[in-house]
Amino acid sequence: MIPPAAPLLQVDNVSRTYATAAGPLTVLRGASFALGAGESLALVGPSGSGKTTLLGLCAGLDQPSEGTVTLAGRVLGGLDEDARARVRNENTGFVFQNFQLIPSLTALENVLVPLELRGLRGAAARAAADAAARGLLARVGLGGRLDHYPVQLSGGEQQRVALARAFVTEPRILFCDEPTGNLDGATAAVVTELIFGLNREKGTTLVLVTHDAELAKRCGRTLRLRGGEIVADGGR
Repeated sequence: MIPPAAPLLQVDNVSRTYATAAGPLTVLRGASFALGAGESLALVGPSGSGKTTLLGLCAGLDQPSEGTVTLAGRVLGGLDEDARARVRNENTGFVFQNFQLIPSLTALENVLVPLELRGLRGAAARAAADAAARGLLARVGLGGRLDHYPVQLSGGEQQRVALARAFVTEPRILFCDEPTGNLDGATAAVVTELIFGLNREKGTTLVLVTHDAELAKRCGRTLRLRGGEIVADGGR
């Protein structure tokens, strides 16, 4: 018998507490779930319910106060920041609500950043990276905007650049935090189709924080948080 594949993301009894002037503040309590390769998961719930905190812990952007997060076979809590950064760069892509493009770089240069961080040695590697970045910008409809800076792009265009940047490393898992939160309805619909279209094409696992019920419905599974706890796990 072939053993089942290990989950790409495993969260075991994870909590996060912050020190504040008023005393300890726990924003996430006892979260546990597993996500396999190619699956899609929406994290939903009211503001302050712990969704973004959980996303950050899953991605290794923060460390839990209790419990463990295992991403691509690596227990993130046992790694220093440099090692966690390597795990992120090798396995993950990110799309944020506020785009997080570098204002001094063009669209093409922004998309190339994660590949530059991996290290591009030699002319062949640089040519391949350039071709991949150009191809993804064309895929998201920005093939004619390669040399434009973020200030010259609309919000929807900036988010499409961010999508191209997220996918250029062919990540195993994509983390999205309110990816349509700053967009109008029509633009949000375009970005939504691109997220799920690229996700299907690349076979990427998806973890998505959203307030948008329609966006959440596009995912195969939904975790609902309230008061820092997972209160429902739907779609399994």
